[in-house]
Amino acid sequence: MYMKKSFSFLLLLLFFLAGSGLVFGHGMSEAEKQSILDGGNLSYLWLGATHMLTGYDHLLFVFGIIFFLTTFRDIVKYITAFTVGHSITLILATFAGMQINYFLIDAVIGLSVCYIAFANLDGFRKHLQIQPPNLLVMITGLGLIHGLGLSTRLQQLPLNHDQLLLNIISFNIGIELGQVLALAVMLLLLTGWRKAASFQAFSKLSNQALIFAGILLFSMQIHGYWHVTAPDEFGFSSDNHYHDHLRMNETQRPVSTHESID
Repeated sequence: MYMKKSFSFLLLLLFFLAGSGLVFGHGMSEAEKQSILDGGNLSYLWLGATHMLTGYDHLLFVFGIIFFLTTFRDIVKYITAFTVGHSITLILATFAGMQINYFLIDAVIGLSVCYIAFANLDGFRKHLQIQPPNLLVMITGLGLIHGLGLSTRLQQLPLNHDQLLLNIISFNIGIELGQVLALAVMLLLLTGWRKAASFQAFSKLSNQALIFAGILLFSMQIHGYWHVTAPDEFGFSSDNHYHDHLRMNETQRPVSTHESID
């Protein structure tokens, strides 16, 4: 009974995360760009919040961070480390205009999901026979990588260079609001789940599922990276391949939101 409930919970979570990815395109229409400019900084705040709430890679990583945390102090400590990390690179990379291929950075983010789940399973001691790296330092470092992904997405927006700082701050506040909301839901579900007798046994399967999800995300993003960097190898001309991807983005993206501008 407990196992069945736990299994249903995990399937529901993964289904929600996978479903949210359907609005995770990489382009924006001209109408969407104009609506952002017309909406001002509130638009950037809203886009930041919805970006986090539909960003399954970020959500999976946060879920992995808090999986075994039971005290409020530990939750605040590790989530703050992640927040500080991604805020630093989000702000600095956007100001510097530094962009990384979004498929490539998302592939690395997929590996970060694998890392946190592997650490949860005590894989460093069990499989590598080494002491695990300091988790707080690693989460901060991985947060820096997530911030590069957020900056890349933000720079796809029609930023107002006269209000660039306010645009970045608004987007980052939205990210944090979305993260707090997602975190609250996760903690509510995990708190109830921990009371089940099956939690310890099923936690292993859950983190293995996170590793699988991270590998799947990595594979999908690397595939996308190869498509945009070497389209001729897939039997398309570069021009046709590019327009095919534009049409795919248009059909996947709701008119009322950002891609999830992840």
